[in-house]
Amino acid sequence: MQKRKLYDVTAPNASTGIVGGRSSNVLNWDDCRFPWAYPMYKNMLANFWTPFEINMSEDIKQWGALSEDERFTFKRIIGLLAFLDSIQTDYSARVSDYLTDSSLSALMAVLSFQEVVHNQSYSYVLSSLVPKGEQDEIFEYWKHDPILRKRNDFIARGYEAFTDHPTLQTFLESIVYDVILEGLNFYSGFAFFYNLARNQKMVASSTMINYINRDEQLHVRLFAQIFKELLAENPELDTEGNRRFVTETFRRAAELEIEWGEYIIGDRFDGIGMDDLRSYIKFMANKRVREMGMKEPFEGYRRNPMRWIVAYEDVNRGKQDFFEGKSRQYTKVSVDNGFDEL
Repeated sequence: MQKRKLYDVTAPNASTGIVGGRSSNVLNWDDCRFPWAYPMYKNMLANFWTPFEINMSEDIKQWGALSEDERFTFKRIIGLLAFLDSIQTDYSARVSDYLTDSSLSALMAVLSFQEVVHNQSYSYVLSSLVPKGEQDEIFEYWKHDPILRKRNDFIARGYEAFTDHPTLQTFLESIVYDVILEGLNFYSGFAFFYNLARNQKMVASSTMINYINRDEQLHVRLFAQIFKELLAENPELDTEGNRRFVTETFRRAAELEIEWGEYIIGDRFDGIGMDDLRSYIKFMANKRVREMGMKEPFEGYRRNPMRWIVAYEDVNRGKQDFFEGKSRQYTKVSVDNGFDEL
C-alpha cells in the first residue's frame, strides 16, 4: 500500500480508488467519489459535544454511596475505555494516510478528534470523583489487570499487523478489529453505566457514555462502509478465507467480551444478569457482522435480550440527552415504556 500524496496536480479531486488510487488531495465536498461521505460528515458534526457540558455535581454526591462492587466496576470500565480510545486515535490517523479520497481522510480526522474528546471525558469524570493518584492508577489498569490485558492485546495485535506491515490484506483485517473495538468491546461496559442510570445512579456519567456511544455507532458505520468498498474495489480480497476470518474473529472477540463481562459485572447487580449479558454480546456481534455483509458468528441472537437499553438516539436527530426527561428527572426504562431496542 502507498500513502496518499500531499497533493497531485495531475489527479482529479474525486479519487479513483478507496486505496491505491489517485487524487489531487483537495477536499471538495461537492466532488466526492463516495455519496455517503458528506452525509456522514454532517452527522458526525451534529454529534459535537464536550465533557464540560455535563454537570457532575450529582454524581459527586452519589459516588461515596455506591457499593464497593459498583465503584470497582465503574473504575475498571473507565480504564478499559481509556486504553481503547487512545489506540483508536492513533490507528484512525494511520488509516487516513492510506485512504486516497480526501473526503475519507477528512472523516478520519473528525473521528480521531472525537476519540480525543472521549479520552478527555474519562479524565473529566475521574477528576470529579477520585483523587489524582487514584486516577493515575485507573489509567494504568490496562497494563496490569490480566483480564483487561488479554482482551486489549487481542485488538492491539490486529492493529499492529497493519501498522507494521501495511498491505491490503492486513488493512482489511484491521478493519475487522476496528469494528470489534468500536462496535462490541464497549458494550458490556455501556450496559453497566446505563443500568446505573436506570436506577437513578451516576446519571451524568451515563449521559457522557451515551454521547460516546452515539459517536462510536457512526464510527462503526464508517468502517463497515470502508470494508465493503474495499471488497468491491478489490474482489481478490472477497475470499472464503476472509469471510471466515470475519466470522471467527468476531466469535473469539465475543468470547473475550463475555469473559470480561463475567469479571466486571457477573451477577452482582440488580437489573443486569450474566445470562442476558452473554446473549446481548452475541446479539451485538451478529449485528456488527451483518453490517459488514458477512455471515453471523452465532446462530439466532437476532433480538436484543436487554430491551431496556437505549444506548443511543438516531444520530440524524442531533444531540439529545436520552436520560433527560421533564426537569431532568430520569424515568426508569422498562420493556414496556416505548423505547426502541438497541
